[in-house]
Amino acid sequence: MAAVYMTKEGQQKKLDELNHLENVERPRIIQQIADARDKGDLSENAEYDAAKEEQGMIESKIAELKTLLANVRIIDESKVDTSSVQLLTTVTIKNVKNGATMKYTIVTENEANLKEHKISSATPIAKGLIGKKKGEIAEISAPNGKMEFEIVDITME
Repeated sequence: MAAVYMTKEGQQKKLDELNHLENVERPRIIQQIADARDKGDLSENAEYDAAKEEQGMIESKIAELKTLLANVRIIDESKVDTSSVQLLTTVTIKNVKNGATMKYTIVTENEANLKEHKISSATPIAKGLIGKKKGEIAEISAPNGKMEFEIVDITME
């Protein structure tokens, strides 16, 4: 697997998720399997089958997280230049057509979370914003046509 770039915060979230899976979910599902096994005939035990299936999904997610974390490279946020939009910068944009403003932080795919206003650098909007400077207009291709956004501010948050 290639290097996976993340912030220290993003790495910590993945470590916390791995810890929860290994120390909470794994023991819980092992107990469910043991309880189902105690009920007798496994060939017709739906609880056992469901628990084994869930165990497989948990173990798969644990393996995936371990592989991801083994390849993490931390991005040094102190070296990020805010003179233009780039990875880890927070950009405030204004829709030229309707004046609506939005604020997004450009992050790696692994850290994207729209609820936290963190968008992946691989998204069309981020691709259209990256490299632009304050005051410039970014033209973004959207499903309903081209949209124009003015870069209002670029910061590190």
